[in-house]
Amino acid sequence: MSADIRAHLRSLTCTDLSDAMDRLAIPCQCYGIMPLDRSFDLVGQAWTLRYGAMGQTGGTVGDYIDDIEAGHVIVLDNQGRLDATVWGDLLTSVAAAKQLAGTVIDGICRDVDRALQLRYSIFSRGNWMRTGKDRVRVEATQEPITIGGVRVEPGDWLRGDGDGVVVIPTARLGEVLRAASEVHAAEEHIRSAIAGGTSLRQARKDYGYHTLQTCK
Repeated sequence: MSADIRAHLRSLTCTDLSDAMDRLAIPCQCYGIMPLDRSFDLVGQAWTLRYGAMGQTGGTVGDYIDDIEAGHVIVLDNQGRLDATVWGDLLTSVAAAKQLAGTVIDGICRDVDRALQLRYSIFSRGNWMRTGKDRVRVEATQEPITIGGVRVEPGDWLRGDGDGVVVIPTARLGEVLRAASEVHAAEEHIRSAIAGGTSLRQARKDYGYHTLQTCK
C-alpha cells in the first residue's frame, strides 16, 4: 500500500495537491520552504524533530539519523532560524546511503555541493555555513512540529517539487488524493483542448476550472 501511495503522490504536483487541499480547507503549503535545486523532489512520511535555542544546561544537535528507516522524510523544525544550520554533508551522506526520501527544514542547511553531488533532496529556507553546534539543541523527536506555518505530525505525508512542499495529513490522505486527481485530470483536459484550438476561456468553462479550488 505504501508503494501505491508513493506512486500516486509522485504522479501529482504540489500545485495539484495545494489546489485540492484549498478545496478541502486543509492548511498545507509550507511557506518559504524551497528545494536547493529545482529538480529535487520528494515523497514520503514525516519523521519529525524540533530544535530550540541552546541554554545553560547543554544539549546536542542529535545523532538521530542512525535510527530512521528508508523512505522517510526527515522534517526539522528550527523555528525558521537563518543564523545556524541543522544539516550538513555528514547527514546528507548518511541519509543518501540509507535511501531516505529527503529532508525538509524550517531553517537552513550547509554543504550544498554534497547534496547536489548525491542528488539528495533538501528543502529549506536557504543555506549558510555557520554550524548549529552549541547554538541549538534537540527539544523533541516524533512529536507534532511546525514547518513554514503548517503543522506536521509524525507519519504525515509530504510532497515536494520545484514549487515547494505540501503536507498531507494521514487521516485525510484518501480524500486529498481523490480531489487532487480531479484537479490534475481537469487541467490535463484543458491543456489538450487549448492545443486543439479551443480558447482558454471556453476550455476553463468546459472543465469547471474556476471551481476546482473552491472550498465546498
